[in-house]
Amino acid sequence: MSEAAFAVLMLLVLAWAVASHLLTRVNITGALVFLAAGYTLGNPTWGLLAIDVTTPSMHVLAELTLALLLFTDASRVNVSQLRRDVYFPSRLLGIGLPLSIVLGSLAAAWMFDDFSWALAGFVGATLAPTDAALSAQVINDDRVPMRLRRALNVESGLNDGIATPIVAFTLAVVAGDLGLGHHGDSPEVGALLELALGVGVGLVVGVGSVVLISLGSRRKWVAAGGRRLATLGAALASFALAAALDGNGFIAAFVAGIVFGARLPPDVAEVEEVGELPELLGELLALAVWFLFGAALLPVALDHFSASVLVYALLSLTVIRMIPVGIALLGAGMDRSTVLFVGWFGPRGLASVVFILLAVEELGETPLVGQAVSVVAVTVVLSVVLHGVSAGPLGRRYVARREAGDDADAPRSRRPGHLHASDVSRPRAAGSSVVGEDEPS
Repeated sequence: MSEAAFAVLMLLVLAWAVASHLLTRVNITGALVFLAAGYTLGNPTWGLLAIDVTTPSMHVLAELTLALLLFTDASRVNVSQLRRDVYFPSRLLGIGLPLSIVLGSLAAAWMFDDFSWALAGFVGATLAPTDAALSAQVINDDRVPMRLRRALNVESGLNDGIATPIVAFTLAVVAGDLGLGHHGDSPEVGALLELALGVGVGLVVGVGSVVLISLGSRRKWVAAGGRRLATLGAALASFALAAALDGNGFIAAFVAGIVFGARLPPDVAEVEEVGELPELLGELLALAVWFLFGAALLPVALDHFSASVLVYALLSLTVIRMIPVGIALLGAGMDRSTVLFVGWFGPRGLASVVFILLAVEELGETPLVGQAVSVVAVTVVLSVVLHGVSAGPLGRRYVARREAGDDADAPRSRRPGHLHASDVSRPRAAGSSVVGEDEPS
């Protein structure tokens, strides 16, 4: 990225930060703003800025963004609270997510004849993770039942980390099929070794960082703000150390985040918001990735656009998401409106963007890769627009129906896991996270 492009990007960040609340009130998200700005300013045909998708700096930026996203999302899950209310999220993650990957992969293999099973699996796994930031109005709407908001947030916080091993594995197999892997090595074995190394590094860094931060805090070694800096160091170290050892840095960051969030003592965590710095940096980098996505990948996607790509994108946002969610919630006592609500609010976002950037880096810009990029990119763009625009109106409509008590499909009895109007929480401060909150539901 040139100095001019970086300067424009930072000015856009400044403008967005100043007007963010005003824009989100009219259903305009940061992802939409930066995607549109990137496409307008960095388009290779008419754009004023020169941005190349193959430059190493772009991939480093994307990788660091995903690593911070995985670490912060995993570390913010309150494990103790989740254990008391694990029923709903566990169904979405344990049943819905695998079914979404399988269904998405089968649909890709059926609709695109040139896709191998591995490339179809890559597309299915890449589009399975959800991004709660694209439906933030729902997540932060205090009138929506707390358990529902928590489940959607926990799902989006963990499903990208769960899908990452499958993405890495299928990408390694595709590279091997195209003759791009390491000669003499089985791509499947190599991918599994990378994942194992990533898990090991994540465990070591996660436990070690908790021990060091706890020791330094209790012995008064840490200066003001030092815990935040140490948390950022732990997040980046887990990724970088795994990558240096030829392991999977994303898995390392995800595992380190889970361990860090689960084992950091409450008395240490309460001294200051330890995850604030990694989260802010991740948010800044995410805006940059959306800008680069619009500038460098969206034009590639449109070059390979077809009716089949559009149909798949629409299926991915509806059938491929909603059927697995419906199956996952069978017997959970959820009424039809709640199942449809959860099924729709599974937006595809930043993780999918980073995964296709990795695919371009690993596989090159071939026609086959371009078609896969087009499938994912078009799905993400539709999701950014449709989920961003619909979050506010559909959230208000869902709340109104529940408060009016006119849902004819709602069971009369209170079964385990069922969401009732009485579960609607009292208003809270707008914008606060609901991942694993210790708030009564």
